[in-house]
Amino acid sequence: MEEKKYLKWYNKVGYGSGDIAGNVVYAFLTSFVMVYLTDTVGLASGIVGTLIAVSKLFDGFTDVFFGSLIDKTHSRLGKARPWMIYGYIGCAITLVACFAVPASMGKAAQYTWFFIAYTLLNGVFYTANNIAYSALTSLITKNSKERVQMGSYRFIFAFSTSLLIQTITVGFVDWCGGDAAAWRLVAIIYAIVGLVVNTISGLSVKELPEEELNDGEPKKTEEKYSLVQAFKLLIKNKYYIMICGTYILQQLYSAMIGAGLFYMTWVLKNKNLFGQFAWAVNIPLIIALIFTPTLVGKWKGMYKLNLRGYIIAVIGRALVVVAGYIGSIPLMLAFTALAALGQGPWQGDMNAVIASCSEYTYLTQGKRVDGTMYSCTSLGVKIGGGIGTAVVGWLLELSGYKGTMAVQPQSALDMMQFMYLWLPLIFDILILLILSRMNVEAANEKLKAERGMCAGE
Repeated sequence: MEEKKYLKWYNKVGYGSGDIAGNVVYAFLTSFVMVYLTDTVGLASGIVGTLIAVSKLFDGFTDVFFGSLIDKTHSRLGKARPWMIYGYIGCAITLVACFAVPASMGKAAQYTWFFIAYTLLNGVFYTANNIAYSALTSLITKNSKERVQMGSYRFIFAFSTSLLIQTITVGFVDWCGGDAAAWRLVAIIYAIVGLVVNTISGLSVKELPEEELNDGEPKKTEEKYSLVQAFKLLIKNKYYIMICGTYILQQLYSAMIGAGLFYMTWVLKNKNLFGQFAWAVNIPLIIALIFTPTLVGKWKGMYKLNLRGYIIAVIGRALVVVAGYIGSIPLMLAFTALAALGQGPWQGDMNAVIASCSEYTYLTQGKRVDGTMYSCTSLGVKIGGGIGTAVVGWLLELSGYKGTMAVQPQSALDMMQFMYLWLPLIFDILILLILSRMNVEAANEKLKAERGMCAGE
């Protein structure tokens, strides 16, 4: 029987456009904050990395906290949309603050300014916005095909925005003057764009009534459960743990690709190559996302598609390593594109997999915790991206890198090569191993069949 349809094309596009706002924050922050702080402000990469890592200690708590709040929210806008729309106001303000460290302050005050702005951005405002935005996948439709389509639209916008940010930012900052004031101005422009688009996206969809979400059952008395109980519900779901692990590894991967600006500048001697590699990453991802809904239907599910895609991704990244040591930039670009093509399907259907993961908790525990379940998206982005950026800082510091030096030691150049060539390959291999065991669709079908047998007896 064909599933009921809930969304028009403009609802899917409107929802997807929300990741323009998300990546105005994420792509700009992960790709450029370390360069800004070390090369423009003059802060030590190792200390910045440590501050980012300490900031992550707050994130695990706030992810589950906001997810739980979303599940318990009842408003005219629904459960998730208020958090998505209003949370971004804080994102815009703190994003600008991260790129507006006052030059007149002493070093200790500058580190403190950045730490507070970065922690508020990631631990509070981005958390509220991103979990709510992701949770809408479960709250505005029950149609599995529409959920996959939403994911594809979302990440087409995400990677298009990431491509644009990575391509134009270096030149944009130079055009604005290339100094600290230029970074601040660019951050303000990006924040305003994100704020406008996020608001439009949040208003372009409508959440379903709870009776509809609960398969037509009447709304039950409000279930009270504590933060600890919510956490227990999550860790009882092995697929939630797998998705968290995959998400974190993905963001670690992205952080190393973002650190490619150091590799392009000092090893390949051309910082403008960063934009070319951004094209090699994002265009194949966008192409893969366009075909993901069709391929999911053809292969009757997401498991096989994701697994086969990441086999291609691992092969592609291994060939990037070979091309890097040969010294062929054209081959590096080609194999980077191949790896990205393989990663595309998982990016497109990831939110639908999380929706299936949430369904698994409902089938096994009898509790619907969609907002809490989608904490894995924010948790993965912040912990993976944050720790990834911190690791970049630590490794650069360990290698003897100094942003204000005209020539870097060979140890720093070797470290940049390791970070850009080897670490992404290692992360892709680990993701492949996790995806090989993440067949949540089959688990849900088995549970539904067993429930059906019991009902028929």
